[in-house]
Amino acid sequence: MAQPPPSLSVSAESIRTLDLSPLQPWSACAPADLLAAAGALGLDFDWPRQSDDPRELSELPELRLWSLRADALHPWLPLVLDRSSGQLCRHVAMLLPHGFSRHEGIRFAPESLELWITHRFFLLDHWSQERGLNCRQGLAQMAAVLGFELDPSFWDPISPAAG
Repeated sequence: MAQPPPSLSVSAESIRTLDLSPLQPWSACAPADLLAAAGALGLDFDWPRQSDDPRELSELPELRLWSLRADALHPWLPLVLDRSSGQLCRHVAMLLPHGFSRHEGIRFAPESLELWITHRFFLLDHWSQERGLNCRQGLAQMAAVLGFELDPSFWDPISPAAG
């Protein structure tokens, strides 16, 4: 299959109707291709805003709702979002309580981040193992971008990774 586009635009209409079809090029990918493209996807939200609106994108209820639906139906999404441009952090901010500081950027509620990331570890590790794949390294990298350090012994009670 051809490599999906590295950037997708999500229209205001898709946001209003909770239409996830903009993600279709990525959801059509084989799981191995998704893992190979970890950290490569950028999402651009085409949402009308007043020029004096001080809110961050993660504070807009419509974008949060679209992101929550996308995350629920495409649990691999955080794994493929671009990490270097802040796409992953913005996505997680759409899902979790957080604060924003001009000096420190997004600050997640530590307990919320720990619960979400642990849940994502279990979910994506199981998803990849069922397909004979291993995404543990990608999960550790994803966690590091979010300021979460994964203890290597975390995986000890769980069967060894495939692949």
